[in-house]
Amino acid sequence: MAIASDRCKGCELCIGACPHAVLALDVGVVNPLGYHPVRLIDAAGCTSCALCARVCPDAVFTVFAPRKGA
Repeated sequence: MAIASDRCKGCELCIGACPHAVLALDVGVVNPLGYHPVRLIDAAGCTSCALCARVCPDAVFTVFAPRKGA
């Protein structure tokens, strides 16, 4: 998964939608829009379900298909 953190407005919709709790706000960072962006905190726990991308109003997520055998 890739996150365009420069466009994230920190609405937290993706955090609530993620069934595996692998996303969190990065409170140590302020993006160019003045918000704390979301970040991936557990890449191994991400199943590429893309629920985060579906609920994101700013289309900041690019979700890649899981690797075969992973």
